[in-house]
Amino acid sequence: MLGSHWLVDAAVAFARHFGVSEMVIGLTLIAAGTSLPEVATSLLAALRGERDIAVGNVVGSNIFNILGVLGVSASVAPADLMVAPAMLNFDLPLMVAVALACLPIFYTGACIARWEGGVFLGYYLIYTTWLVLDASRHDALAPFSLVMSAFVMPLTVLTLGIVAGRHARAGRSGALP
Repeated sequence: MLGSHWLVDAAVAFARHFGVSEMVIGLTLIAAGTSLPEVATSLLAALRGERDIAVGNVVGSNIFNILGVLGVSASVAPADLMVAPAMLNFDLPLMVAVALACLPIFYTGACIARWEGGVFLGYYLIYTTWLVLDASRHDALAPFSLVMSAFVMPLTVLTLGIVAGRHARAGRSGALP
């Protein structure tokens, strides 16, 4: 509890000092900081060959964070937890889109390849970069957003389509276990 208190206080002070919204700090520094134990657990499990624990930790943690942590927080808060319009318009739809984009990857051979893990990590870095550029109203935001919408997102949709198509063809031919 004390560590959480210090983390929140430091994050709020950091956000105010640099003029960044508390939402951006929560979506980046707080999210990464509170996820480090999960990263360590999943990494250690993967290195030891306990892949079910690595994947289960991530999936279970996300479910628990959305339902358990958010539910408890809303239940004990002195007032309703307000969701910022920016989060409703961008971050939450993005979260749903990412979850949907993961489906073909999770169902193709029931494994996540290294290149797919690299793609996930790359997209997280892209998302974090976009948040920082947007929060700072940086001049690079418009070109960055253009590249994302004109190149990266269509390429992602194409790649997911190809992966899903290969899986469907392999399933019809009996090549899947």
